[in-house]
Amino acid sequence: MFKRVFWIVLDGVGAGELPDASRFGDKGSHTLGNLSRKFKSIEGRDLKLPHLASLGLGNLVPFEGTPPCASGKGRGYYGKAIETSEGKDTTSGHWEMTGLPVEKAFVTFPQGFPKKIVDRWIHENNLPGVLGNKSASGTEILDELGMEHMTTGKPILYTSADSVWQVAAHEEAFGLDRLYQVCLSAREICDEIQIGRVIARPFVGDPRKGVPFTRTYNRKDYSQLPTAATYLDGLVEAGVPVLGIGKISSIFAGQGVPSNLDTHGNEDGMRALLEQMGSFSRGLVFCNLIDFDMLYGHRRDVLGFGKSLEAFDVKLGEVFREMKSSDLLLITADHGNDPTYRGTDHTREYVPVFAYTPSSKQIGPAPLGILNSFADMGATVFQALTNGKAPSSHLKGRSFLSYLQAPTA
Repeated sequence: MFKRVFWIVLDGVGAGELPDASRFGDKGSHTLGNLSRKFKSIEGRDLKLPHLASLGLGNLVPFEGTPPCASGKGRGYYGKAIETSEGKDTTSGHWEMTGLPVEKAFVTFPQGFPKKIVDRWIHENNLPGVLGNKSASGTEILDELGMEHMTTGKPILYTSADSVWQVAAHEEAFGLDRLYQVCLSAREICDEIQIGRVIARPFVGDPRKGVPFTRTYNRKDYSQLPTAATYLDGLVEAGVPVLGIGKISSIFAGQGVPSNLDTHGNEDGMRALLEQMGSFSRGLVFCNLIDFDMLYGHRRDVLGFGKSLEAFDVKLGEVFREMKSSDLLLITADHGNDPTYRGTDHTREYVPVFAYTPSSKQIGPAPLGILNSFADMGATVFQALTNGKAPSSHLKGRSFLSYLQAPTA
Protein backbone atom coordinates (compact mmCIF):
# COMPACT_ATOMS: atom_id res chain seq x y z
CA MET A 1 0.00 0.00 0.00
CA PHE A 2 2.96 2.30 0.65
CA LYS A 3 6.43 2.07 -0.79
CA ARG A 4 8.15 4.02 1.97
CA VAL A 5 7.54 4.88 5.62
CA PHE A 6 9.58 7.54 7.41
CA TRP A 7 9.19 7.14 11.17
CA ILE A 8 10.74 9.91 13.28
CA VAL A 9 11.10 9.66 17.06
CA LEU A 10 11.52 13.00 18.82
CA ASP A 11 13.34 11.53 21.81
CA GLY A 12 11.79 12.80 25.05
CA VAL A 13 9.05 15.02 23.56
CA GLY A 14 6.07 13.99 25.66
CA ALA A 15 2.46 15.19 25.32
CA GLY A 16 1.22 15.34 28.92
CA GLU A 17 1.11 13.18 32.01
CA LEU A 18 -0.34 9.69 31.71
CA PRO A 19 -3.10 8.66 34.13
CA ASP A 20 -0.54 6.65 36.12
CA ALA A 21 2.08 9.44 36.19
CA SER A 22 1.84 9.81 39.98
CA ARG A 23 3.02 6.21 40.37
CA PHE A 24 6.26 7.31 38.70
CA GLY A 25 6.50 10.59 40.61
CA ASP A 26 5.65 12.62 37.50
CA LYS A 27 2.34 14.28 38.34
CA GLY A 28 2.04 17.58 36.45
CA SER A 29 4.65 16.78 33.81
CA HIS A 30 3.88 17.95 30.27
CA THR A 31 6.89 18.34 28.01
CA LEU A 32 5.22 20.18 25.13
CA GLY A 33 2.75 22.28 27.10
CA ASN A 34 5.07 23.30 29.93
CA LEU A 35 7.89 23.97 27.49
CA SER A 36 5.77 26.37 25.42
CA ARG A 37 4.79 28.45 28.44
CA LYS A 38 8.20 28.51 30.09
CA PHE A 39 9.98 29.30 26.82
CA LYS A 40 7.80 32.36 26.32
CA SER A 41 8.35 33.55 29.88
CA ILE A 42 12.14 33.33 29.43
CA GLU A 43 12.55 34.35 25.78
CA GLY A 44 9.66 36.81 25.51
CA ARG A 45 8.24 35.20 22.39
CA ASP A 46 6.25 32.18 21.29
CA LEU A 47 7.88 29.11 19.82
CA LYS A 48 7.58 29.12 16.03
CA LEU A 49 6.55 25.65 14.83
CA PRO A 50 4.38 26.23 11.73
CA HIS A 51 4.81 22.76 10.23
CA LEU A 52 4.00 20.90 13.45
CA ALA A 53 1.09 23.32 13.86
CA SER A 54 -0.19 22.31 10.41
CA LEU A 55 -0.25 18.69 11.64
CA GLY A 56 -2.40 19.66 14.64
CA LEU A 57 0.06 20.48 17.42
CA GLY A 58 -2.26 23.13 18.84
CA ASN A 59 -5.21 20.76 18.48
CA LEU A 60 -3.41 18.02 20.40
CA VAL A 61 -2.16 19.96 23.43
CA PRO A 62 -2.50 23.47 24.86
CA PHE A 63 0.56 25.05 23.29
CA GLU A 64 1.37 28.71 23.97
CA GLY A 65 1.14 30.75 20.78
CA THR A 66 -0.16 27.88 18.64
CA PRO A 67 -3.98 27.78 18.48
CA PRO A 68 -5.85 24.78 17.08
CA CYS A 69 -5.60 24.50 13.33
CA ALA A 70 -8.95 24.60 11.54
CA SER A 71 -9.91 21.64 9.37
CA GLY A 72 -8.76 22.24 5.83
CA LYS A 73 -6.04 24.67 6.95
CA GLY A 74 -3.48 21.99 7.70
CA ARG A 75 -2.64 18.43 6.81
CA GLY A 76 -2.49 14.91 8.16
CA TYR A 77 -3.60 13.54 11.51
CA TYR A 78 -2.83 14.12 15.16
CA GLY A 79 -3.29 12.02 18.28
CA LYS A 80 -1.45 10.67 21.27
CA ALA A 81 -0.55 7.21 22.53
CA ILE A 82 -0.56 5.55 25.93
CA GLU A 83 2.51 3.70 27.13
CA THR A 84 1.52 0.31 28.55
CA SER A 85 5.08 -0.78 29.35
CA GLU A 86 6.33 -0.78 32.91
CA GLY A 87 8.76 2.06 32.44
CA LYS A 88 9.50 5.44 30.94
CA ASP A 89 12.81 4.75 29.28
CA THR A 90 14.14 4.62 25.73
CA THR A 91 14.17 0.84 25.46
CA SER A 92 10.62 0.35 26.78
CA GLY A 93 9.28 3.07 24.50
CA HIS A 94 10.90 1.83 21.31
CA TRP A 95 10.21 -1.84 21.97
CA GLU A 96 6.54 -1.07 22.62
CA MET A 97 6.36 0.99 19.40
CA THR A 98 7.42 -2.14 17.53
CA GLY A 99 4.82 -4.40 19.15
CA LEU A 100 6.68 -5.60 22.24
CA PRO A 101 5.58 -3.81 25.43
CA VAL A 102 7.84 -4.37 28.43
CA GLU A 103 5.48 -6.07 30.87
CA LYS A 104 8.10 -6.64 33.59
CA ALA A 105 10.10 -3.54 34.34
CA PHE A 106 13.84 -3.63 33.88
CA VAL A 107 15.76 -3.68 37.17
CA THR A 108 16.97 -0.34 38.51
CA PHE A 109 19.66 0.44 41.07
CA PRO A 110 18.96 4.00 42.29
CA GLN A 111 21.41 3.57 45.20
CA GLY A 112 24.21 2.29 42.98
CA PHE A 113 25.21 -1.20 41.86
CA PRO A 114 26.09 -3.98 44.34
CA LYS A 115 29.79 -4.07 45.29
CA LYS A 116 30.13 -7.72 44.31
CA ILE A 117 28.98 -6.98 40.74
CA VAL A 118 31.17 -3.90 40.39
CA ASP A 119 34.19 -5.75 41.75
CA ARG A 120 33.66 -8.50 39.18
CA TRP A 121 33.57 -5.92 36.38
CA ILE A 122 36.74 -4.27 37.69
CA HIS A 123 38.53 -7.62 37.83
CA GLU A 124 37.40 -8.77 34.37
CA ASN A 125 38.66 -5.54 32.78
CA ASN A 126 41.79 -5.01 34.86
CA LEU A 127 40.56 -1.61 36.01
CA PRO A 128 42.20 0.34 38.86
CA GLY A 129 38.74 0.84 40.35
CA VAL A 130 35.69 2.98 39.63
CA LEU A 131 34.41 6.39 40.65
CA GLY A 132 30.84 7.30 41.45
CA ASN A 133 28.65 4.20 41.41
CA LYS A 134 25.55 6.21 42.18
CA SER A 135 22.55 7.82 40.55
CA ALA A 136 23.63 11.11 39.00
CA SER A 137 23.24 13.67 36.24
CA GLY A 138 25.58 12.86 33.39
CA THR A 139 26.91 16.40 33.16
CA GLU A 140 27.15 17.13 36.89
CA ILE A 141 29.11 13.96 37.57
CA LEU A 142 31.74 15.07 35.04
CA ASP A 143 32.24 18.29 36.98
CA GLU A 144 32.45 16.29 40.21
CA LEU A 145 34.69 13.40 39.15
CA GLY A 146 36.14 14.22 35.73
CA MET A 147 39.51 15.44 37.00
CA GLU A 148 39.88 12.52 39.41
CA HIS A 149 39.11 10.17 36.53
CA MET A 150 41.87 11.69 34.41
CA THR A 151 44.32 11.46 37.31
CA THR A 152 43.52 7.91 38.46
CA GLY A 153 42.36 6.21 35.25
CA LYS A 154 39.25 4.97 37.04
CA PRO A 155 36.11 5.13 34.84
CA ILE A 156 33.04 6.93 36.17
CA LEU A 157 30.15 4.54 36.79
CA TYR A 158 26.66 5.91 37.37
CA THR A 159 22.97 5.23 36.82
CA SER A 160 19.63 7.06 36.93
CA ALA A 161 15.96 6.35 37.56
CA ASP A 162 16.11 4.21 34.41
CA SER A 163 17.61 0.76 34.09
CA VAL A 164 21.02 1.90 32.84
CA TRP A 165 24.67 1.12 33.57
CA GLN A 166 26.48 4.22 32.35
CA VAL A 167 30.23 4.56 32.02
CA ALA A 168 31.82 7.96 31.43
CA ALA A 169 35.46 8.13 30.34
CA HIS A 170 37.74 10.65 28.64
CA GLU A 171 38.24 9.85 24.96
CA GLU A 172 41.96 10.61 25.07
CA ALA A 173 43.05 9.89 28.64
CA PHE A 174 41.12 6.60 28.90
CA GLY A 175 40.65 5.78 25.22
CA LEU A 176 37.46 5.43 23.19
CA ASP A 177 38.05 1.83 22.12
CA ARG A 178 38.81 0.83 25.69
CA LEU A 179 35.60 2.48 26.86
CA TYR A 180 33.62 0.47 24.32
CA GLN A 181 35.37 -2.75 25.42
CA VAL A 182 34.59 -2.30 29.11
CA CYS A 183 30.97 -1.49 28.22
CA LEU A 184 30.65 -4.68 26.17
CA SER A 185 31.94 -6.56 29.20
CA ALA A 186 29.34 -4.82 31.36
CA ARG A 187 26.63 -5.85 28.91
CA GLU A 188 27.27 -9.51 29.72
CA ILE A 189 26.91 -8.79 33.43
CA CYS A 190 23.80 -6.67 32.88
CA ASP A 191 22.13 -9.46 30.91
CA GLU A 192 22.35 -11.58 34.05
CA ILE A 193 20.77 -8.95 36.31
CA GLN A 194 18.18 -7.60 33.82
CA ILE A 195 19.52 -4.09 33.23
CA GLY A 196 18.08 -2.58 30.06
CA ARG A 197 21.04 -0.65 28.67
CA VAL A 198 24.74 -0.12 29.07
CA ILE A 199 25.75 3.31 27.78
CA ALA A 200 29.27 4.41 26.91
CA ARG A 201 29.48 8.14 27.69
CA PRO A 202 32.73 9.51 26.25
CA PHE A 203 33.79 13.07 26.93
CA VAL A 204 36.62 15.45 26.13
CA GLY A 205 38.13 18.59 27.64
CA ASP A 206 40.58 19.59 30.35
CA PRO A 207 39.61 22.30 32.85
CA ARG A 208 43.28 22.72 33.73
CA LYS A 209 43.71 24.20 30.25
CA GLY A 210 40.51 26.20 30.40
CA VAL A 211 38.57 23.64 28.34
CA PRO A 212 35.42 22.40 30.15
CA PHE A 213 34.42 18.76 30.01
CA THR A 214 31.95 18.07 27.19
CA ARG A 215 30.22 14.82 26.24
CA THR A 216 30.64 13.77 22.60
CA TYR A 217 28.44 12.08 20.03
CA ASN A 218 30.66 8.97 20.19
CA ARG A 219 28.22 7.62 22.75
CA LYS A 220 27.19 4.00 22.23
CA ASP A 221 24.23 2.12 23.68
CA TYR A 222 24.42 -1.61 24.34
CA SER A 223 20.87 -2.83 24.86
CA GLN A 224 19.50 -6.11 26.02
CA LEU A 225 18.22 -8.22 23.14
CA PRO A 226 14.46 -7.89 22.64
CA THR A 227 12.71 -10.71 24.45
CA ALA A 228 10.84 -11.72 21.29
CA ALA A 229 10.49 -10.76 17.64
CA THR A 230 9.15 -7.27 16.83
CA TYR A 231 7.39 -5.78 13.82
CA LEU A 232 10.87 -4.86 12.60
CA ASP A 233 11.77 -8.56 12.44
CA GLY A 234 8.51 -9.16 10.60
CA LEU A 235 9.40 -6.57 7.99
CA VAL A 236 12.85 -8.09 7.48
CA GLU A 237 11.37 -11.58 7.14
CA ALA A 238 8.93 -10.21 4.55
CA GLY A 239 11.85 -8.86 2.52
CA VAL A 240 11.14 -5.21 3.35
CA PRO A 241 14.28 -3.08 3.83
CA VAL A 242 14.67 -1.52 7.29
CA LEU A 243 17.15 1.30 7.87
CA GLY A 244 17.84 2.86 11.26
CA ILE A 245 19.14 6.40 11.76
CA GLY A 246 20.73 7.44 15.02
CA LYS A 247 20.62 5.02 17.95
CA ILE A 248 17.82 2.82 16.55
CA SER A 249 19.97 -0.26 15.92
CA SER A 250 21.56 -0.12 19.36
CA ILE A 251 18.14 0.02 21.07
CA PHE A 252 17.28 -3.32 19.48
CA ALA A 253 20.82 -4.74 19.77
CA GLY A 254 20.78 -4.91 15.96
CA GLN A 255 17.79 -7.28 15.86
CA GLY A 256 15.39 -6.32 13.07
CA VAL A 257 17.60 -3.40 11.99
CA PRO A 258 20.07 -4.83 9.45
CA SER A 259 21.36 -1.40 8.38
CA ASN A 260 21.93 1.72 10.46
CA LEU A 261 23.42 5.18 9.95
CA ASP A 262 25.09 6.51 13.12
CA THR A 263 24.64 10.26 13.48
CA HIS A 264 25.85 13.19 15.57
CA GLY A 265 22.64 14.69 16.90
CA ASN A 266 19.43 16.10 15.47
CA GLU A 267 20.90 18.17 12.65
CA ASP A 268 22.95 15.25 11.38
CA GLY A 269 19.99 12.91 11.81
CA MET A 270 17.72 15.10 9.70
CA ARG A 271 20.47 15.47 7.09
CA ALA A 272 20.69 11.68 6.85
CA LEU A 273 16.89 11.33 6.67
CA LEU A 274 16.57 13.86 3.87
CA GLU A 275 19.38 12.17 1.94
CA GLN A 276 17.55 8.86 2.23
CA MET A 277 14.35 10.46 0.96
CA GLY A 278 16.25 11.12 -2.27
CA SER A 279 17.70 7.61 -2.63
CA PHE A 280 15.79 5.08 -0.51
CA SER A 281 13.31 3.44 -2.87
CA ARG A 282 11.35 1.08 -0.62
CA GLY A 283 10.91 0.16 3.04
CA LEU A 284 11.15 1.72 6.48
CA VAL A 285 13.48 4.51 7.57
CA PHE A 286 13.33 4.65 11.38
CA CYS A 287 15.03 7.75 12.82
CA ASN A 288 15.72 8.75 16.42
CA LEU A 289 16.56 12.40 17.15
CA ILE A 290 18.42 12.31 20.45
CA ASP A 291 19.21 15.94 21.26
CA PHE A 292 15.82 16.82 22.79
CA ASP A 293 16.46 14.20 25.46
CA MET A 294 20.24 14.03 25.83
CA LEU A 295 21.21 17.70 25.52
CA TYR A 296 18.15 19.55 26.75
CA GLY A 297 15.62 17.41 28.63
CA HIS A 298 17.99 15.85 31.13
CA ARG A 299 19.75 19.17 31.61
CA ARG A 300 16.42 20.99 32.07
CA ASP A 301 17.44 23.44 29.36
CA VAL A 302 14.18 25.08 28.28
CA LEU A 303 15.68 27.44 25.72
CA GLY A 304 17.85 24.76 24.13
CA PHE A 305 14.89 22.37 23.96
CA GLY A 306 12.62 24.95 22.37
CA LYS A 307 15.13 26.16 19.80
CA SER A 308 15.93 22.56 18.90
CA LEU A 309 12.23 21.98 18.20
CA GLU A 310 12.20 25.06 15.99
CA ALA A 311 15.20 23.74 14.06
CA PHE A 312 13.42 20.41 13.58
CA ASP A 313 10.31 22.20 12.35
CA VAL A 314 12.32 23.95 9.64
CA LYS A 315 13.63 20.58 8.42
CA LEU A 316 10.12 19.13 8.63
CA GLY A 317 9.13 21.59 5.91
CA GLU A 318 11.83 20.04 3.70
CA VAL A 319 10.50 16.56 4.51
CA PHE A 320 7.02 17.59 3.34
CA ARG A 321 8.46 18.86 0.06
CA GLU A 322 10.32 15.60 -0.56
CA MET A 323 7.39 13.28 0.13
CA LYS A 324 5.79 11.23 -2.64
CA SER A 325 2.22 10.01 -2.87
CA SER A 326 3.31 6.50 -1.86
CA ASP A 327 5.06 7.74 1.31
CA LEU A 328 3.82 7.71 4.90
CA LEU A 329 5.32 9.93 7.61
CA LEU A 330 4.95 9.20 11.33
CA ILE A 331 6.28 11.53 14.04
CA THR A 332 6.20 10.48 17.68
CA ALA A 333 8.29 10.19 20.87
CA ASP A 334 9.45 7.38 23.15
CA HIS A 335 8.71 9.04 26.53
CA GLY A 336 8.61 12.49 28.07
CA ASN A 337 11.49 14.57 29.40
CA ASP A 338 9.89 17.78 30.62
CA PRO A 339 12.67 20.42 30.79
CA THR A 340 10.62 22.44 33.30
CA TYR A 341 10.16 19.52 35.72
CA ARG A 342 12.09 18.81 38.91
CA GLY A 343 15.05 16.46 38.77
CA THR A 344 16.86 15.29 35.65
CA ASP A 345 14.98 12.13 34.65
CA HIS A 346 12.40 11.13 32.04
CA THR A 347 8.73 11.82 32.70
CA ARG A 348 5.82 9.40 32.32
CA GLU A 349 3.69 10.93 29.56
CA TYR A 350 1.57 10.30 26.52
CA VAL A 351 3.55 10.65 23.32
CA PRO A 352 2.33 12.68 20.33
CA VAL A 353 1.46 10.85 17.13
CA PHE A 354 1.42 12.84 13.90
CA ALA A 355 0.79 11.09 10.59
CA TYR A 356 0.81 12.38 7.04
CA THR A 357 0.64 11.00 3.54
CA PRO A 358 0.15 13.08 0.39
CA SER A 359 -2.21 10.38 -0.89
CA SER A 360 -4.86 10.96 1.79
CA LYS A 361 -8.13 12.54 0.71
CA GLN A 362 -8.92 13.55 4.30
CA ILE A 363 -9.00 17.29 4.97
CA GLY A 364 -6.51 17.88 7.72
CA PRO A 365 -5.54 18.09 10.38
CA ALA A 366 -7.87 15.33 11.53
CA PRO A 367 -7.96 13.67 14.97
CA LEU A 368 -6.66 10.16 15.55
CA GLY A 369 -7.80 10.19 19.16
CA ILE A 370 -5.98 8.32 21.89
CA LEU A 371 -4.14 5.15 20.86
CA ASN A 372 -4.24 2.42 23.49
CA SER A 373 -0.57 1.52 23.02
CA PHE A 374 2.57 2.76 21.31
CA ALA A 375 2.33 -0.60 19.51
CA ASP A 376 -0.48 0.73 17.33
CA MET A 377 2.20 2.60 15.41
CA GLY A 378 4.21 -0.56 14.73
CA ALA A 379 1.11 -2.39 13.55
CA THR A 380 0.34 0.51 11.21
CA VAL A 381 3.86 0.60 9.78
CA PHE A 382 3.85 -3.14 9.20
CA GLN A 383 0.50 -3.08 7.40
CA ALA A 384 1.54 -0.03 5.37
CA LEU A 385 4.56 -1.84 3.95
CA THR A 386 3.23 -5.40 3.64
CA ASN A 387 -0.57 -5.10 3.55
CA GLY A 388 -0.48 -8.00 5.98
CA LYS A 389 -1.53 -8.84 9.51
CA ALA A 390 0.81 -9.12 12.49
CA PRO A 391 3.49 -11.73 11.68
CA SER A 392 3.39 -13.19 15.22
CA SER A 393 0.52 -13.64 17.66
CA HIS A 394 2.49 -12.17 20.59
CA LEU A 395 2.82 -8.78 18.89
CA LYS A 396 0.56 -6.05 20.26
CA GLY A 397 -1.01 -3.13 18.47
CA ARG A 398 -3.93 -2.28 16.25
CA SER A 399 -3.27 -0.63 12.90
CA PHE A 400 -4.94 2.70 12.17
CA LEU A 401 -3.87 2.65 8.52
CA SER A 402 -7.38 2.41 7.08
CA TYR A 403 -8.35 5.54 8.97
CA LEU A 404 -5.46 7.47 7.46
CA GLN A 405 -6.73 6.70 3.99
CA ALA A 406 -10.40 7.34 4.66
CA PRO A 407 -11.80 9.72 1.98
CA THR A 408 -13.65 12.86 2.92
CA ALA A 409 -17.39 12.28 3.17
